[in-house]
Amino acid sequence: MDFFEENELDYLRADDFMMGAIESRALATAFELGIMEYLIETRHADFEELSAVFRLDPQGLHLIVDLLKANGVINGDDGEIILSAAFIKVLPFIDLLKAKLDMVNLVCTDFTDLFNVMIRDPQGFFSRSQIFQLFSYDKSLTKRQQNYGTARRWMRFTTALTRHEALVCMKHHDFSGYSRLLDIGGNSGEFSLRILRKFPSMSATVLDLPLVCDIGEEHVACEPEAGRITFLRGDALSDPIPGGFDLITFKSMLHDWPDKETEILLQRAIGSLAPGGTLLIFERAPLVFEAGRIPYSMVPVLLFFRSFRNPEKYEGSLKEKGLKDIKAVKIDLDTPFSLITAKK
Repeated sequence: MDFFEENELDYLRADDFMMGAIESRALATAFELGIMEYLIETRHADFEELSAVFRLDPQGLHLIVDLLKANGVINGDDGEIILSAAFIKVLPFIDLLKAKLDMVNLVCTDFTDLFNVMIRDPQGFFSRSQIFQLFSYDKSLTKRQQNYGTARRWMRFTTALTRHEALVCMKHHDFSGYSRLLDIGGNSGEFSLRILRKFPSMSATVLDLPLVCDIGEEHVACEPEAGRITFLRGDALSDPIPGGFDLITFKSMLHDWPDKETEILLQRAIGSLAPGGTLLIFERAPLVFEAGRIPYSMVPVLLFFRSFRNPEKYEGSLKEKGLKDIKAVKIDLDTPFSLITAKK
């Protein structure tokens, strides 16, 4: 089922069920025990039925059911357990919800135990945190089983986000005039896949590290667009990059790099861009917090708070490098995003 005919912002509803740590942990447990899959399939059950199917003691099951009710996931009285109408609306985004739950529960101790370190000692936090150990890209250079497992875990999260953020990007930029796309740091190929699905005359090359490309090829293998997506294994900072592309994209990639390396990446991309071609940057901007509850699901993104740049930073760099027709659009999603385009 492809659900991208819906409003491009509907996926943000998933955060409504991850507002707090208790709610998020209980929902994750309900998925891990199989309870949520059972309710998603049946939409309706009763307490005795769930107790028999999952062989849970009444006190444990009561706690999970009560927490799911308090979170608005289910409702019902007198032992009835009914999937709520509000939760049914997020079923098209269930993979995103599960990926966010997995990530936030994996790295929550970075926030609860290391928040002081994160504020006062950025380098110390970088060396001690779960999230930066997980997103350790040097592990994607060596083909070991453990490294594949690590890469698959963070790629599940980034792919789930990209699946929906790509639709937003396409809403704000017209991709119809391009034929050859190079997505630098293109991860699983999800960004390219979504673009090619809408524009069948385009082809794409995804440049990323070897293990990432292996997993990316698996990810797109069964898709109709797979024959138009090529994975190029390499280091974008040092390895040769082919030329002649009329569109080169950086989607949620440049924030991973310090200013010096970012400048190198931009310069190398411009060198591979065909005359008249477009360079596109789609990145999170600095975080902004307003009145109201901040969802617990925000924790993994919050941990990267020092990495997000103002669009003016990219605009100035592209202007210095001789690009023209530079435009920037600010887009409010779960966090502020910037969409910057420029022509060679």
